[in-house]
Amino acid sequence: MTGSVVVGFDGSPESLAATEWAAREAERRGLRLDVLQAWPWPKRDVVGSDQSHRHALARLTGREAELRALVTGLEVAGCAVSADPVEALEEAARSAAVLVLGSRGLGTLRGFLVGSVSQEVLRRAVCPVVLVRAEAGEAAGPVTVGLDLARPADPVLAFAFEAAALRSAPLRVVHVWSPPAGTEHLSYGAIGGLEGEVSAHERADLSEALESWRARHPEVQVTADLVRGKAAVELVDAAATARLLVVGRRLHHRMPLLHHHLGPVAHAAIHHAHCPVAVVPYG
Repeated sequence: MTGSVVVGFDGSPESLAATEWAAREAERRGLRLDVLQAWPWPKRDVVGSDQSHRHALARLTGREAELRALVTGLEVAGCAVSADPVEALEEAARSAAVLVLGSRGLGTLRGFLVGSVSQEVLRRAVCPVVLVRAEAGEAAGPVTVGLDLARPADPVLAFAFEAAALRSAPLRVVHVWSPPAGTEHLSYGAIGGLEGEVSAHERADLSEALESWRARHPEVQVTADLVRGKAAVELVDAAATARLLVVGRRLHHRMPLLHHHLGPVAHAAIHHAHCPVAVVPYG
């Protein structure tokens, strides 16, 4: 496994939770933990700038020591850079195995340091990004992954199976489906028959999509659930009992990373799921 686990730190309760989660993830993966503090520091001749700079460095050094005490034997490297946080985190993501950010509770993202930086980083990062809330660490329960059979994504499944294996946790695979357009105009009997056929077909495809992954990870107990509804809603509901929710984010190679966007499922997950959420780029 290459790279390190990189975590954004700004001293907030969200970033404290993120650094703790990241430390345990680095331990599980046998990787170094890089704690990144980014801020476009004012010129040193500005009144109070030296004092604020020293305070930030002391805060970072103190957090490094706390994380080493929390996870014995963990290699921790702290780095404070004078740069735009989005640009610094995006650059760090290029060589990271996982990037971890803190997020503020339901309905909004605090962002990293100022503004909605977390959302911007999520759109642009080329590695998996995990968002961790201040009020919710990683509890018991399965690792849960949303699978779109129309675009089965190997990187998303690889991350989910690996996460479950590293935690000795069960894996719940959720595929959400909807009846074909136009069936609402059919009779109840015709709708039931058609939905039964579609459901059976979807279940067979789901089993086939997971067959090779089950073989690669026989140690992981897998449950495959076929759920009717809207993917964004159903996956947020599934996250209620999950220790980690894994969703995908499609990369669009013909446009710059700056113009990438989150899909509706990833958007709903990062705003409304209580558990840590891993957003995995693919494509």
